[in-house]
Amino acid sequence: MEEQKENVEFPGETKESEGGAGSGASPPFYQRKQRCRLDCQDDNHKKSMSSSSDFSDPVYKEISLTNGHINRMSRPELRAKLAEFKLDTRGEKDVLKKRLKNHYKKEKLMQKQPSNAENYYDYICVIDFEATCEEGNQLDFTHEIIEFPIVLINTRTLEIEDTFQQYVKPVINPQLSDFCINLTGISQERVDKADEFPKVLQSVIDWMKQKELGSRYSYAILTDGSWDMSKFLNIQCRVNRLRYPAFAKKWINIRKSYGNFYKVPRNQTKLSTMLEKLGMDYDGRPHSGLDDSRNIAQIAIRMLQDGCELRVNETLYDGQLMTVPSSVPIGGAPVPQMPGFR
Repeated sequence: MEEQKENVEFPGETKESEGGAGSGASPPFYQRKQRCRLDCQDDNHKKSMSSSSDFSDPVYKEISLTNGHINRMSRPELRAKLAEFKLDTRGEKDVLKKRLKNHYKKEKLMQKQPSNAENYYDYICVIDFEATCEEGNQLDFTHEIIEFPIVLINTRTLEIEDTFQQYVKPVINPQLSDFCINLTGISQERVDKADEFPKVLQSVIDWMKQKELGSRYSYAILTDGSWDMSKFLNIQCRVNRLRYPAFAKKWINIRKSYGNFYKVPRNQTKLSTMLEKLGMDYDGRPHSGLDDSRNIAQIAIRMLQDGCELRVNETLYDGQLMTVPSSVPIGGAPVPQMPGFR
């Protein structure tokens, strides 16, 4: 849904504001952003080093000297060194530098202090909705979810362990536009035969419970941007008069994490651009929710391999999109429960 996410606007807001849909009057986003300047601003450098107050320790000087040496390496030299450590050699030069620096830093700090891997999420659920849309997306058009996919990443094995996918029958605009059908590849017949959203959400929750997410295993939701949860799911729950599900109130916005980790501007964090810079190709059909989710998952896996600690960085609070500070301890989402009606 990347193309539609970039162009969707809702009454009373712009896509730059990234605020919750239907939220009513609120301070301008830049003021809220100032109050909660919570971005995941580091690339693990600050988090790793903040665990010790003695920055004069020789290990930090070693890391600094190593980083300087890596900065002077050519791309062939970087690839050769990465290959020596059996690390991925794909990606642009800056990505290769980052990968190698994080490898050395991790090795040095592991010698100095134990890893906190046991505190990290056991699983990450990648979700990328597809929704009804029209060419141009008029402000008064209500977007309804028509595909609900989940790709489950095991953070220990760094592999996709399972997937979930169900289509959803829209009720406000039951007839899909030709634009929507061509964009998503979802046919009218497919949504006509699908269940409406509340029943699909119950199936999602049942599937997550079968995986023991939130009970035996900790997990976090990950999305490509803020729109899936703060807009599409938020609006869909209003359409069906459901309360917003508690398990989806916090998530990892991979665009923010990617930009902060690899130090790139926001205009370089689209799905296609992230894949390109990491030396990866899109696999599947663009704007298929499940295929988009699989590709987002591959980016997340690559970032974890490169040393990024993907953390929850956004939340929906009282209908408003807020940023979560990187100082907040890692905590998984709750056991999924079907929300009550409004």
